[in-house]
Amino acid sequence: MKSITIFCGSSDGLDNLYKTQAYVLGKTLAEQKIILVYGGAKYGLMGAVADGSLTNGGKVIGVLPHFLMNREAAHQQLTELILVDSMHERKQEMFELCDGFIIMPGGLGTLEELFEIWTWSQLGLHKKPIAILNLNGFYDSLLKLIQSMVQNGFVKKASQDLVLIDDTIEGLLIKMRSYNFTELDTNLSTENM
Repeated sequence: MKSITIFCGSSDGLDNLYKTQAYVLGKTLAEQKIILVYGGAKYGLMGAVADGSLTNGGKVIGVLPHFLMNREAAHQQLTELILVDSMHERKQEMFELCDGFIIMPGGLGTLEELFEIWTWSQLGLHKKPIAILNLNGFYDSLLKLIQSMVQNGFVKKASQDLVLIDDTIEGLLIKMRSYNFTELDTNLSTENM
């Protein structure tokens, strides 16, 4: 993989583990010569992952809507900062620039990004790996909800399996490298669950 988009929080969270691991993820990508694509902010996990890559000689591309320039405060040391007009354009640009996605802990925006990119995969609009870095069980409740959706016939098991999950950076990257997209039956009725 040449580039990975990271979706994560613009806040630090309450457990320092998240910020520390965001930095380590950025560092790991730099060491493996993988370009980091992310939301462009200097704060929170977003800033930590960028700092981890930049401090270790990595290339970092930030994508930030104009209206968030002051609110999220653009990172000033990026290899490249791309300014766009909307949140949708931001996701589209981040999608086009990467070979895969890693989702770290975050809030509503991170969840929205995860579900949109997951839905695009389910519909066959892309074949890129989507991976959740489930630090300290952060996403356990969400994964339990998805399992319930499968058990109740609202999500196909094959759609659930499109997302890779690991609680370590190295484990996640190994899974992403060996990922092989499987075409899904895009008939969304429950008959083929």
